[in-house]
Amino acid sequence: MNEANVNLASRQTWRGLAVQIFDELRAKTFDGVGITRECYAEGEGIAIDVFRGIAESHGLNCSVDAAANIEISLPGDDGSQPALILASHADSVPHGGNYDGAAGVVAGLLCLLRLREDGTMPRHPVRLMILRGEESAFYGRANIGSRALFGGLAARDLEAKCRGGGRTLCEALKSVGADVERIQNGETLFDIGRARAYLELHIEQGPVMVARGLPTAVVSGIRGNVRHRDILCRGEAGHSGTVPRWLRRDAVFAVSDLLMRLDEHWTRLLERGLDLVITTGIIGTNADQHAISRIPEELHFSFEVRSQSHDTLEAFYELFRSECRAVSDQRRVKFEFDDRVYTEPAKMDEGIVRKLVQASEKLGLPAEVIASGAGHDAAVFANAGIPSGMIFVRNANGSHNPHEAMDVDDFMKGVDLMFASIVEGY
Repeated sequence: MNEANVNLASRQTWRGLAVQIFDELRAKTFDGVGITRECYAEGEGIAIDVFRGIAESHGLNCSVDAAANIEISLPGDDGSQPALILASHADSVPHGGNYDGAAGVVAGLLCLLRLREDGTMPRHPVRLMILRGEESAFYGRANIGSRALFGGLAARDLEAKCRGGGRTLCEALKSVGADVERIQNGETLFDIGRARAYLELHIEQGPVMVARGLPTAVVSGIRGNVRHRDILCRGEAGHSGTVPRWLRRDAVFAVSDLLMRLDEHWTRLLERGLDLVITTGIIGTNADQHAISRIPEELHFSFEVRSQSHDTLEAFYELFRSECRAVSDQRRVKFEFDDRVYTEPAKMDEGIVRKLVQASEKLGLPAEVIASGAGHDAAVFANAGIPSGMIFVRNANGSHNPHEAMDVDDFMKGVDLMFASIVEGY
């Protein structure tokens, strides 16, 4: 068998292993609608067990850090030398898809296994981190596992309850063996000197790559965000037939007015070329008081603004609070805010971006560079001072829903790109 046939056979082996892992993850974490891998709970634990099982069965070493993340390394790596860190997350949103997070972990596993089988000796050690709690769906704070490593969890984060009413994040961390005392003290649990660079593969979670026909792309930067988990608009209840418009204090109309004002600002700022997206993903009145003939007295809603620019985030947030004041005055309602949550934007390292673009060209892949609208653990590592990069793989039907549709052939191209860049060295 010639070298081309050997490479083809090897590639089919890795492709088959990837399919096997994805199928096992889907079978074990399917919730009847989509995939649920709740962080610091059963679903995430099942995924981690699947990944560890594959790693250990192939002779890789596994350990657990002080934040309960998993580190996987090649035999002979004693951890004393700075390494290229491959990483992604094991958790998902409720009723999510099978590839968000998992694709990056599987890619890292395949790269380590290929290094071992090929006998390839990269310039520096390569390690894989399986990070916990990347999604904000359960505790309102994203990138929990990576933030914990760099002292980035505030007291309010640790006191947040799962989906607003379950156990606290602090309790959840303790349940999986994390060193809660050190996390509460804001200690740095990860020695930055152990990382030469950070590299993450992830599905694109929007429609850009599908629309442009790109199987892979290189990420230039990651949007940050400002959020409120729960804002209360408080008005006054009344009879729908007896209270005229000029005397009403209608919470629903007030919030509707606010959102339309924000949408107008958003449109104008986009026309000026600013990077900006705005979302209210949670909104509702009190179900116990629902009546077709009742003017709602209160409405709860969430708020999120994202941008690659810190200045844009802060400017739009001030505009948001200003419009809240204006609506409050005009419609005689009151807005009550919970704690503001800020996630920093991040730029990917220019040298890593160039290396990934060059590797793409050598492999005959598109040398395209795009921004990430979604947040990722890569942003936390980048903002901690570790040179970081990301590879995107095309994914149909968006993400955070059961219909994620990453093609395995696209995924393998992303793995090839990651492996080629590892061999070139960092």
